[in-house]
Amino acid sequence: MADVPPGCGGSGALGGAKARALAATCQPVEFHGQPALRLTLAQGDSVLVSLHGAQVLSWVAQGRERLFLSKKAHFDGQSAIRGGVPVCFPQFNQRGPLVKHGFARNLAWQSSGESVEIDGHAVLSLCLTDTPTTREWWPCRFAAVLKLALAPGALQVTLEVTNRATADDTAAALSFTGALHTYLAVDDVRRAKLSGLDGQAEWNAVTDVHGFAPEQLAFDGEFDRVYAAAPNPLCLQDGGQRLRISQSATFADTVVWNPGADLCARLADMPENGHQHMLCVEAAAINTAVTVPTGATWCGWQRLEVA
Repeated sequence: MADVPPGCGGSGALGGAKARALAATCQPVEFHGQPALRLTLAQGDSVLVSLHGAQVLSWVAQGRERLFLSKKAHFDGQSAIRGGVPVCFPQFNQRGPLVKHGFARNLAWQSSGESVEIDGHAVLSLCLTDTPTTREWWPCRFAAVLKLALAPGALQVTLEVTNRATADDTAAALSFTGALHTYLAVDDVRRAKLSGLDGQAEWNAVTDVHGFAPEQLAFDGEFDRVYAAAPNPLCLQDGGQRLRISQSATFADTVVWNPGADLCARLADMPENGHQHMLCVEAAAINTAVTVPTGATWCGWQRLEVA
């Protein structure tokens, strides 16, 4: 793997604890012809991340795949990959002049390919820094680090963004929107239930109606809503399986999305009826852009736990 560039901080820290070597294995692999890293714990849980976009493609916990990855996803080293956990940065969706969901998910990230132990997690880091090309699209000098912290039955995905500008830079300000666009695997979305958003402000992007979330969300048809993030974890009930989903307060919004049958059929990189086996629950910063002062670092995370 390539050396981690200056400003990317290596593995960093989870809760400020000291990093140590861990009896987890991290191996470079090829997945659909693209370079990736697989981090595996001794008890069998694993996470697979592509260097393209620093995109998590698989999380196996307690013998079950917990993420949805489209069987028709594109693996050409240029396009966005449908499924897993795309990193939307530095723009969410089409809310700005950049390519949809920003450029970070379409570029190659770097990693040392080594993991360390932090607070009982095996932690693997990937990094993306600004280049002359990115500054043509977006003038900011930045370092983005994605940290994957794997423990038995749990995965935390953390995005750190550092403003690398100096006082002499003409474009010293750094402001962005974005998300961890997590595709969760479900047996049948029509029987899945998501609770924990009760009473939070809700915007229905399909009908353009504002309201408040009910006690429990159910899914029948296209579903695309932005919520004010809840203070406590959410719970996804998928048949006999339960997943606890939490996010840092620095991600002020939560997006819940399923394309439904009609939109799914129009997506070239989705299989027939693929919508029935996925639900996106995203930690996001959408309605209010994040501003990172010169020399400072912003951090936001989403944690998934088998309940």
